[in-house]
Amino acid sequence: MSDSTPQSKIFACKQSQHLAEQIAKAYGQPLGKVITSTYSDGEFQPSFEESVRGSRVFIIGSTHPNSDHLMEMLLMLDAAKRASARHITAVLPYFGWARQDRKDKPRVPIAAKLVAKMLETAGATRIITMDLHADQIQGFFEKPVDHLFASTIFLPYLKNLNLDNLTIASPDMGGSKRAYAYSKALNSDVVICYKQREKANIISHMELIGDVQGKNVVLVDDMVDTAGTLTKAADLMMERGALSVRAICTHPILSGNAFEKLENSKLEELIVTDSIPQAKTHPKLRVLTCANLFADVMLHVNENKSISSKFLM
Repeated sequence: MSDSTPQSKIFACKQSQHLAEQIAKAYGQPLGKVITSTYSDGEFQPSFEESVRGSRVFIIGSTHPNSDHLMEMLLMLDAAKRASARHITAVLPYFGWARQDRKDKPRVPIAAKLVAKMLETAGATRIITMDLHADQIQGFFEKPVDHLFASTIFLPYLKNLNLDNLTIASPDMGGSKRAYAYSKALNSDVVICYKQREKANIISHMELIGDVQGKNVVLVDDMVDTAGTLTKAADLMMERGALSVRAICTHPILSGNAFEKLENSKLEELIVTDSIPQAKTHPKLRVLTCANLFADVMLHVNENKSISSKFLM
């Protein structure tokens, strides 16, 4: 192994074990062995069961709440640093806590900034993630960030649907840039929903900017949590004359009664990636894997090659 291309090793946090196995298979090598010891009070300690000295270590794990998932990533980064790994890359298919990216009212934390600093302090020398809630979160890091776009996964799927009168929709004003990017790639129209929140996860009012009469609509968002916004937007668009409404969302958090809302909504299909593991399935839920995307980027990073071809928008 040359100095410019260190030996690579891939490890998985428990919550992303299945996705990590798929990534490692696409990468072309097995996952490294990790044993986690757990104390009776819930404290846990991961341990690498093989040498990582001088290696490029990839640690795969989404940091969605609860906080144990983030803590496991931090402990594994620290363990790799103390074991003298040469490069330590935190591979975060879903970067949790990203919705807290600014002070939107007095006396609240900027959790995304805090998490970024924690990852770097723990030992991460590089971050690979996908569809951050806000692009500017990259600036919270001092280390290199490879911010991948799930459009490389979703666009081929959408094109294969061959939908007539396709219109891309953003479920809120904040996602308009993403919606316009998709519409440009698909040569389609754009509509935008304007919503007002009563509080987090509770929508008090929603309006539609644009015409969906006789259109097949695809809503685009970075994540779906309780599914309140998407299902309300889908119902509104069907009321306004849309032929069908689908949604593509990179990160399927799907908390609370999200599956119940999905079942009762007029959404025809919810298309997501496997960045967050799902314990439940649903006929309307279509999961596309992001394993090949991450494996390709990891290979390029390890070989010091450009990854610009992986960015469709």
